[in-house]
Amino acid sequence: MAPWMMYALVVLMLWGLTGITQKLSTNHTSVRLTFVTYAAGYVPAATIILWREPFNWRISTTAWSLGILSGVLNGLGSLTIFAACRNGGKASVVTLLAALYPILTIAMAMPLLHESIRTREVVAIALALAAGVALSYEGKPLNRSRR
Repeated sequence: MAPWMMYALVVLMLWGLTGITQKLSTNHTSVRLTFVTYAAGYVPAATIILWREPFNWRISTTAWSLGILSGVLNGLGSLTIFAACRNGGKASVVTLLAALYPILTIAMAMPLLHESIRTREVVAIALALAAGVALSYEGKPLNRSRR
């Protein structure tokens, strides 16, 4: 197994746990407070990163701007996921639909970054979209009466 695959599997596990903790948190507090505590969780991670590897902070204005914009967009996306969970969304559906964001990234990367995709990637995207749609349908709960 390639080293990148192990990292990808760890991300899969961590983000899966994140989806559960997001839903649990929004069951107990407001979307705004959930977001603040979520953002506070980045502080220990950033501290560990800075402790292990000092950075050269001299980067271009473009790099700073893009990094900050990325953080703002991520934060707004997180707020939106929390709101969806808080307002009745099932974690299994909200997390799944939000996790399809790479498809939008791919669609934007083609014209903006001049990337191309092959037939295999097109098929994978179509299957991911189909799976997302299929998993987002919720059946009616079964009425089981107790005797």
